[in-house]
Amino acid sequence: MADNYHHGNLRQALIDAGIRIINEKGEDNLSLRKVAAACDVSHAAPYAHFKNKDELLEAMKKNVTDRITDELKAAVSRGRSTEESIILMGKAYISFFSQNPDYYTFLFGKLNICAHLQMDKEYEDDYPPFLLLKELFIKYLKEAGIKQTDEEQEIGLIKTWALVHGMASIACMSGVKTSMNWADPDIRLLIPG
Repeated sequence: MADNYHHGNLRQALIDAGIRIINEKGEDNLSLRKVAAACDVSHAAPYAHFKNKDELLEAMKKNVTDRITDELKAAVSRGRSTEESIILMGKAYISFFSQNPDYYTFLFGKLNICAHLQMDKEYEDDYPPFLLLKELFIKYLKEAGIKQTDEEQEIGLIKTWALVHGMASIACMSGVKTSMNWADPDIRLLIPG
């Protein structure tokens, strides 16, 4: 098969094809040969971007993580207050995954995401989007003068994440029909206190 991929960024196309293959057929069915076929390029073409399947998997994880993190940071930067930043972050989270349901399935169905909910500890392996939410949530509580025990703060953080993550999950379900525009939810996302 000749290299006839002319639609733009082959590396990104290979990453997206890999995500689709994993979501549809499982990681055992992923290979550089199969992503090449999915992109209609020669079997050798992926090797210009990835040494092997493991490198492709790492690139897939990093790519999706970087994209969602960038979207969330951009949303946060538009907030005039910490509360508004959290709400904008939640809307961006739902919008991003509603427009990229394969990424949602890949991240939360296929990868081992680390999110330590303890409020008094920091971990190097926390998933960056979750860490951003946790930092903003703590900042919000301090600015609002809300005094809570560590357990109450943890429960509030879980409620906040669950609201947004649950809505993103629903937005990614192909069989769920709603009048809501997930890309711009007409809903006030409240921060549980």
